[in-house]
Amino acid sequence: MTGQNDTPEAAVPHGAQANEDLPTNRLSLWLDRIIVAIGKAASWLWLAVLAVVLANVFSRFVMEEGSIALEELSWHLFGAAMMLTLAFAVVRDDHVRVDVIHEKFSARTRAIIDLVGILLLALPIIYLMVESLVSYTYTAYIYDERSQAPSGLPYRFIFKGVLALALGLVMVALFSRALRCCTLLFRFPRPLRPTDDRADDHSKF
Repeated sequence: MTGQNDTPEAAVPHGAQANEDLPTNRLSLWLDRIIVAIGKAASWLWLAVLAVVLANVFSRFVMEEGSIALEELSWHLFGAAMMLTLAFAVVRDDHVRVDVIHEKFSARTRAIIDLVGILLLALPIIYLMVESLVSYTYTAYIYDERSQAPSGLPYRFIFKGVLALALGLVMVALFSRALRCCTLLFRFPRPLRPTDDRADDHSKF
């Protein structure tokens, strides 16, 4: 029991089981708070998706007047709700991963795998995707791109911008996780102690 609080695991917040091996630090905690706040706010979009779908069903089968605009809006809202909560899943480590082998490794080995994967694979690929999406969004804005359907939705640049924003948030979430891996492996950035109020707040994620 002596010296137990000196280990990096002592700074582990009481969150998801997969996150218990990674200590937190000031910067990653601040970044995670932003991602979680955005993810929780975006989750309300599911109510909007439900409302639009019900309105579309009522319009088509009760009023016998189908609405292409409502149908496209349901697609856009569904896509926005999915994309804007991806970063939240990364912070909570609730995204899909192959854990059959991963869970058999030690905490340090898992941190090394995550850090290498994030820095060499995930971040570069997502950066290229964001760069392309920003270009597509700007082009859609310049040419006032809209649906090809006669009564479809205008302002398609908004949805494309949401895609770029969502992937940008995923980059932030992955960067935060990389920082936590560095905290475990190199003790830098410095881990927060469990007695620190900021570390306790992380458990609310």
